[in-house]
Amino acid sequence: MRIVSGVQPSSDILHIGNYFGAVRQWIDLKNTNNECFFFIADLHALTEQIAPEELEKRVLSIAKDYIALGLNGPNCTLFLQSSVPQHTQLMWLLTTSAAMGDLERMTQFKEKSQRATKEDGVNAGLFMYPLLMAADILLYQAEQVPVGDDQFQHLELTREIARRFNYKFGKGGFEFKIPEPYISIIGGRVMSLTDPSKKMSKSLGSDSYIGIFEDKDAIKKKLARAVTDPEGLKNLIEIYTMVSDPTDEADLIETIAKKYENKFNVLKEDLASKIFDYFADARSKRAQITDEEVVEILRSGMNNAQKEAQETMEKVNRVVGLKKL
Repeated sequence: MRIVSGVQPSSDILHIGNYFGAVRQWIDLKNTNNECFFFIADLHALTEQIAPEELEKRVLSIAKDYIALGLNGPNCTLFLQSSVPQHTQLMWLLTTSAAMGDLERMTQFKEKSQRATKEDGVNAGLFMYPLLMAADILLYQAEQVPVGDDQFQHLELTREIARRFNYKFGKGGFEFKIPEPYISIIGGRVMSLTDPSKKMSKSLGSDSYIGIFEDKDAIKKKLARAVTDPEGLKNLIEIYTMVSDPTDEADLIETIAKKYENKFNVLKEDLASKIFDYFADARSKRAQITDEEVVEILRSGMNNAQKEAQETMEKVNRVVGLKKL
């Protein structure tokens, strides 16, 4: 099965919400003999205002995180989106199979447009974002795409654009595969420590999230300040199960809740230790990864991704009538 997924370098810190919401599923997919293409979506990141040096820093940091967690090696192509120019080439061709109304209906565009300032206006990149995402997926003939709730609508548009393209050009001997969403039966949504009604996010403040490579004292301090109303307690217990042995009956949600009933401080202390220990091996590996090794891995991934992307683009160009000279 061919799997394609990418994540924006929205910060230089990977938190446990990122890991259990997406990265752990990527690791499982890679380790079960799927052919995986995972990319750092630096082109998508440009839809937000970000200094060039900050973007470079984030890309390097997040790449180290992924490598330390095991997202490289056999069955796994890890690369930078911007290093494969075919992404933007295909995006342009897909604009002819999309309608303005399709893009205007995207919930993410509506929400971000409402937050835009009068001085800056609405970024046109936000409007075109779903088409670049469609190109990201269709370029590699993905069969499944791991998606969260916030991207499901974009994947549905990708599927519709692929169907339209195939109807229009399919007689030429090439068709895009229609990708299916991958919904994992493991993992879950990790909520903010300070506001458990919202997903864990760096944008909610430093006390709202736990970085996977933070030191033990920092984790303890953040958990000590975590809210313990019914919703907050439920979030802490669910995190506890995520960093525990899933085969251990003692780690069932009901058992944990009973064990720590009215013992919130003890729960937080034990949870801090479990989170720190869970990422111990990856933390050790990350400390040994050099910038040069990251560049080498990303360059190798780029070469593999470009080969696949170019094969697709040659077929696409042929069926739409773009002559190869």
